[in-house]
Amino acid sequence: MNSGKSDTLIKTAYNYTERGLKVVTIKPLIDTKGDDRIVARAGYERHADILAGHDTDLEKMLDGYQDVAVILVDESQFLTEAQISQLFRLAKNHDISVICYGLRADFLTHTFPGSKRLFEVADNIEKLPTMCFCGSQAEFNTRKVGGGYVFEGDQVAIDGEQAVEYDSLCGKCYQREGGRI
Repeated sequence: MNSGKSDTLIKTAYNYTERGLKVVTIKPLIDTKGDDRIVARAGYERHADILAGHDTDLEKMLDGYQDVAVILVDESQFLTEAQISQLFRLAKNHDISVICYGLRADFLTHTFPGSKRLFEVADNIEKLPTMCFCGSQAEFNTRKVGGGYVFEGDQVAIDGEQAVEYDSLCGKCYQREGGRI
């Protein structure tokens, strides 16, 4: 079974805390799944220390935290470019490890602003492999509404009148389902 982004974040937090190191977790407010908790597909959860809105200054928010070993960010694609820059400065100016977990692009293959900035300033980028339903490696995120794939709409759709789901597909299946590259 592949570990998802949130699963990996929760495991990483556990590894740090098991060694007695201080962990701070950040979750964007726009991600309403689990309220103030980071929720993984496998059922694991962890409290988010900071819920970040678009106007949250992460440097100021973290000013009161002492002896932080690592900052773990869930759904980092939803952070602003300014917030990614704030995390960069925290890492470099305070010797804090910052690990962000997020998506590269949306269901239309457009890069999220937070992800774009992260690609510009990150020291390292690792891809967490995900499998398509056909067995190939998935590269694309897709949105499903009412059980069918959709390829139009706002970049972010978490809650609404209809149930929104997301799947990961390989390029061949993405195109077969109607996605355009």
